[in-house]
Amino acid sequence: MNFRWKYNPTYLRIKYGCKQVLFPLLVFQFVRTVVFPTSFDVILLGLLAMLYVAITLEWL
Repeated sequence: MNFRWKYNPTYLRIKYGCKQVLFPLLVFQFVRTVVFPTSFDVILLGLLAMLYVAITLEWL
């Protein structure tokens, strides 16, 4: 078998779609964390930031 792609095209489409959605969510969550700093907001911001970095550096 000879595969042309390393990843499934559907997976890549979902991955890059998530990347486009994550950046505005990160900005919104950052502003929300600065204005109303709760522990949940800080944890959510950290998780979103780690997910965005993982997608950007192609760890996922």
